[in-house]
Amino acid sequence: MLSRRSVRIKVMQLLYMLNRDEQLAFPDLVKGYNDGIWKTYELYIFHLNLMLRVAQFAEKDATNRAAKHLPTDEDKVFKPILYSNPCTQSLANHVGFLKVVAKNKANDNIDEDHIRTLYQAFTDTPEYHAYANLETQGNEDHIRVLLELYRFLCTHDVFIEMTEDRYTNWQDDESLVVGAMKKSIKAMPLTGDFYKEYEPSDETVREFGEQLLRKTCQEDQVLFEHIEPTLKNWDAERVAILDMIMLKMALCELLYFPTIPTKVTLNEFVEISKSYSTDKSKDFINGILDRLMKKLQKDGLINKEGRGLVE
Repeated sequence: MLSRRSVRIKVMQLLYMLNRDEQLAFPDLVKGYNDGIWKTYELYIFHLNLMLRVAQFAEKDATNRAAKHLPTDEDKVFKPILYSNPCTQSLANHVGFLKVVAKNKANDNIDEDHIRTLYQAFTDTPEYHAYANLETQGNEDHIRVLLELYRFLCTHDVFIEMTEDRYTNWQDDESLVVGAMKKSIKAMPLTGDFYKEYEPSDETVREFGEQLLRKTCQEDQVLFEHIEPTLKNWDAERVAILDMIMLKMALCELLYFPTIPTKVTLNEFVEISKSYSTDKSKDFINGILDRLMKKLQKDGLINKEGRGLVE
């Protein structure tokens, strides 16, 4: 689930924290990094479980309708198909997934009133009514309505509030988690250890992320000495903090990560700057990195492994 871009962002945020708080020690940064990486995975589990809880409320709805003294025609024919269908049931009865939910305490402090609100709001939508009114429903229909349910939840204030109260990384990791959720829903009925696909891999977490964090910290002064001459009319002290951090990280990749193509590094940090820094940062980052690459290549300081890695 984690892309290298998301890892770069987490490293950048930690380096910014270090810049703001000099009392932070490197072991604290590593711990913060690993905690942040696992928070993305926990958020995915939390959302999958919340979706299940909302669908499960259909059973309570069916019980309440059956208990009415004067049930309507709609009450009489109601079936909790949102929960009882084989796709949702594959999640509800998945022993491995339920153990992960328990381990991550994904059910702790969930307000049942919030689940009821989300369920009732979704069952008022035309998408749900179209699904519920089908004479017969197949797996494609179940998958379609569950995708609609998750899409609906992601736009509902209660769901967003529940997420943000628990995970401060939601805004940064939204696209990753939404992508993983959609992939899981489309793969229903779920079998095997499907959730393990989204656990942080050693290659992403340690071999790349931790090394990038460690090397950028260790070589801070060396990186700055490479960057400062390329600033030309820019005063180094006036460069935005995040811009300087991104330049150091990018330079670190150029110098010390031989398997990452130079163009990938440049493009990644230009894209990150669009979302995390000033309006002018994109052009500034692009211009400085372009100068840096040309100078480093001329000096023979960029050594990439594999064909086509150096442009």
